[in-house]
Amino acid sequence: MNRRQFLKNTTAGVLAAPALLRAAAAQEGPFRVKYYPIDAGVGLHDVTPARDGAIWFTGQRNGTLGRLDPRDGTFKLINLGKGASPHGVVIGPDGAPWVTEGGQNAIARVDPADHKVTLFRLPEKEAYANLNTGVFDKSGIYWFTGQSGIYGRLDPKSGETTVFKAPRGVGPYGITVTPKGEIWYASLAGNHIAKIDLASGQATIVEPSTPKQGARRVWSDSKSRIWVSEWNSGQVSVHDPADGSWKAWKLPGSNPRAYAVYVDDKDKVWLTDFGANAIVRFDPVTEKFNAFPSDKSGANVRQLDGRPGETWGAESGNGRLVVIQTAA
Repeated sequence: MNRRQFLKNTTAGVLAAPALLRAAAAQEGPFRVKYYPIDAGVGLHDVTPARDGAIWFTGQRNGTLGRLDPRDGTFKLINLGKGASPHGVVIGPDGAPWVTEGGQNAIARVDPADHKVTLFRLPEKEAYANLNTGVFDKSGIYWFTGQSGIYGRLDPKSGETTVFKAPRGVGPYGITVTPKGEIWYASLAGNHIAKIDLASGQATIVEPSTPKQGARRVWSDSKSRIWVSEWNSGQVSVHDPADGSWKAWKLPGSNPRAYAVYVDDKDKVWLTDFGANAIVRFDPVTEKFNAFPSDKSGANVRQLDGRPGETWGAESGNGRLVVIQTAA
């Protein structure tokens, strides 16, 4: 894509909803929305910012990992291998993107310099884990989930991979690490969240306050509280492990469907709402929502991540990356 086309698309994205931006600015702002066209055929799924300013993203449909340069909108796609179908991506302690690569039933590391792909395959007995998302703990161990009913860990130094059967079977989806070093995951089909004992690998279920809520993704805030996007209930909820408490808020609109959740550096909570075709920002202090509808229908933003002043997502339906910038 050339620079002229990039700037045209970016400007269109910013100007598409002026009334929305004015409303948001009146509450707290300003906010600025930008779009980066990639390709609908890529099948965008998850995103994560890198230390050098780039944005890495997974292409579930064409089996690639992509790298976007936000300065000019250019991007590169890296083939992950035959039959690849990647889901999640995070930046490891080594600065490299690590990918849950469901198509090859493996964890993939991509060298950020030469883009060499290294696969760490799951044990053969786990023929199809339906790998989902991953995260690194404080000691550098990579923990991951699989919707077929597993979660596991990978030691990048030895290459040893251990897989555990999830309580209640199918469903493990989003996963997060807290400032205290705890690892938690959400089970979409199991309607719960769970804390993993890092020594034994055993997972302990914690029941949300809303039954059959469809806990899809989780993210920790600076106080090690666990924020949950609830797909079935259309709520965002928070669990405080310190006292065992739960609180929940319904997203605005008539039929919210909360898919992803991300907590920024100021402890503001961002979600994607398939029902409203929007990214939503929630302030836990004021308990107020800001909604940022896409300028195109069927955006289907499946995941969020960010860095100070920026929240990034991938519009899987439109083949675009989107960023919402927040003034300091």
